[in-house]
Amino acid sequence: MGVNKRNRDFTETRTPLGVIGGLIGLVATSVAAALLVVAGVTPAIATVGIAASGTIGMFENLPSYLEIDELSEKSDIYATRSDGTPVLLASFYDQNRVEVGWDQVSQYVKDAAIAGEDPRFYEHGGVDLQGTVRAAVTTASGRDTQGGSSIAQQYVKNVRVQECERDAGTTAFEDMTEDERNALTAEERTALVEEEKLGCYDAVTETTIDRKLKEMRLAIGVEKRYTKNEILLGYLNIAGFGGTVYGIEAAANYYYSTTAANLTLAQAASLIAIVNNPVKFQLDRPDSETNGVANGYADNTARRNYILNRMYDLRKITRAEYDAAIATPVQPAIKEPSTGCQTAAGSAYFCDYVKHILQNDPIFGDDAETRMLNFKRGGYQVFTTLDLDLQNAAESAIAQNVPATYPGWDVGGVISSVEVGTGRVLAMAQNRTYSQDPMVLQSGPQYTSINYNTDFDYGGSRGFQPGSTYKVFTLAQWLNEGHSLNERVDSRRKNNWGVFNDSCHGPQNAGDWNPRNDANESGANYSALESTIGSINTGFVGMAKVLDLCGIRKTAEAFGVHRADGDPLLQYPSTVIGTNEVAPLSMAVAFAGIANNGVTCSPIAIDRIVGRDGQEIPPPKSTCTQSVSPEVAAGMHYALARVMSGGTGSPSNQGTVPRVPLIGKTGTTDGAKDTWMVGASSRVATAAAVVSVNGDANQRNISFDSGQAATARHRMWPIVMSVAAAKYGGAPFSEAPPSAVVAPPSGGQEPSEPTDSGEPGDPGGDGDGGNGNGNGNGNGNGNGNGGGNGGGGG
Repeated sequence: MGVNKRNRDFTETRTPLGVIGGLIGLVATSVAAALLVVAGVTPAIATVGIAASGTIGMFENLPSYLEIDELSEKSDIYATRSDGTPVLLASFYDQNRVEVGWDQVSQYVKDAAIAGEDPRFYEHGGVDLQGTVRAAVTTASGRDTQGGSSIAQQYVKNVRVQECERDAGTTAFEDMTEDERNALTAEERTALVEEEKLGCYDAVTETTIDRKLKEMRLAIGVEKRYTKNEILLGYLNIAGFGGTVYGIEAAANYYYSTTAANLTLAQAASLIAIVNNPVKFQLDRPDSETNGVANGYADNTARRNYILNRMYDLRKITRAEYDAAIATPVQPAIKEPSTGCQTAAGSAYFCDYVKHILQNDPIFGDDAETRMLNFKRGGYQVFTTLDLDLQNAAESAIAQNVPATYPGWDVGGVISSVEVGTGRVLAMAQNRTYSQDPMVLQSGPQYTSINYNTDFDYGGSRGFQPGSTYKVFTLAQWLNEGHSLNERVDSRRKNNWGVFNDSCHGPQNAGDWNPRNDANESGANYSALESTIGSINTGFVGMAKVLDLCGIRKTAEAFGVHRADGDPLLQYPSTVIGTNEVAPLSMAVAFAGIANNGVTCSPIAIDRIVGRDGQEIPPPKSTCTQSVSPEVAAGMHYALARVMSGGTGSPSNQGTVPRVPLIGKTGTTDGAKDTWMVGASSRVATAAAVVSVNGDANQRNISFDSGQAATARHRMWPIVMSVAAAKYGGAPFSEAPPSAVVAPPSGGQEPSEPTDSGEPGDPGGDGDGGNGNGNGNGNGNGNGNGGGNGGGGG
């Protein structure tokens, strides 16, 4: 049985005399079994000319060793409350099973199983001679097939069925080449696995004498290796109770909303009744004509009462217990098991992100499909980084400010929060309801399986243009290359910006690209600080003219920014103002890196993974990298703090209570299609955005119940950051004066090796990037949003 709960929780031991007696009994039983085989099957096998002596030899030559692996057991994903209490988000399983130990099963269940299935369980050596003779004679004579299997035999059959489940995913493809396997569609792979599984199942459950002989031989072998109580517990943990419900604990949870330890006598007998014929006796078909509510679950009641009679006859219960149980009607209290992330309610998209992390973790298997299958069967407990206080705030913020649907506009509302210095994802929410059910998804646009917060490979869309929030990477490169915040550039609007330096791809000509400023600011000589506070597009384009486009792109990558679709970041002139489609989570991670003195930590969503044996399994770790020097980060802090105190981020700053030091940057894409607020305290970074999932809409021309769509970001972000400020606090940021010049490192600023763990001018308004020369990419539910040619403003 391996090292598992059945062995760990079992305390019975055999004495030396008991071992000797057991061996004598087993020898006698083996002889008797051979004789009964001859007696029982000779009428049938004689017709094909097999002698009785040959039958005995055949039986003795059958394999007697059965390798019993760990059972398929459901895995759970948890969040954790502030007091340390785990909160179940979702469960995943092929078979809904929770293995339990000997002391976690009611004695009523044990006695009911023996009384109903194998009354001489503690007397025989694996094969019940009387029952098997009766069954073999009846079957061999051509009449109805009879059971007669001992609990050990039933256990053997269930173990072999488990092997079918376990091995089908590999044996179905073992004769194929790698190219042939790779050419299969997901549907074809599933169909092959199911075909292999069903074929195996038919082979190990067929009602033939040959299968019975193998089962008997293996049952005798099981009795040699394990104690009676181990076998009984193994049987109760492996038995099917209808549908995907396996094992007595899951059955008690599902049918009676209780535990195996707390089952009443009537409930215990009712559940044991099911294992005799799950389809006939299961209790979750209330409309059944033979076993439903209208007839008091007649079939189950009859089988239950038979078991109760046998328990009374065997003196396992008193007359009073018997009478009370018989008088108790069968009344299931179905508790639907949580299965999949849709049960995680508003946290479902975070749950889905965790699921994709597990699918990408090689510790669970060689490919995503195998990893998920192993996770669903492995009995893992996954404790996530989700902060339920921040998560509830994020869900509330979106619910108050962004509708699930809007006439004529495929609107998305997103919030992602990350802990500064650790990369732990604290919150993730959006305005749609999660589902993976095709029928549900077709029922209305308020449902989607797409996570707008994450990359495509992690269940997300293909990203959204972040607009002017992306300007922070030009600001970082500006300081990297030895410029000060007070330094001014040519920021006049012009029809031809000329040639931009690109050390990677060669000089780039901007052509007729003519970005404008949102309020048509016409300043000809903005400083880097003024351009940051007011989100001046032409100011940042002017800064980029004296920088290296390749350096700007590399600096963005150093902060963990990448395209959500997996393609490399583009580095056209227009990308300076935010035309690369990225995931909101990536922007939150980048701002956490800025807040962390230039050290960016990759996002993680799992704190701990515990195996079924109680041993910890290392979860994916965050990798922290020095993206820019602390001196550059201090200059960024100075500018981005003033965005919040007197620039385009002021509304979010004013709404955040209690007060803590904040940095941030707003973003608005061409035509106000997407609007962003991304910022951080010294402890938590949050990205909040209202985006166009597919198509375009000018958010300045749209009003929600809570106000203008374009300003919803400033109503959402403070709700989350107020909770973060109250819970985590916030320290002052390091700041370098605007006149400071950081000496550029030789060869330009490169990220370090990763480790584990003037006066500002008029701030102006949100900018507008005009028509850029970047290349857009599709997004969302398989339909491109066609955008990407615009720039971004504040």
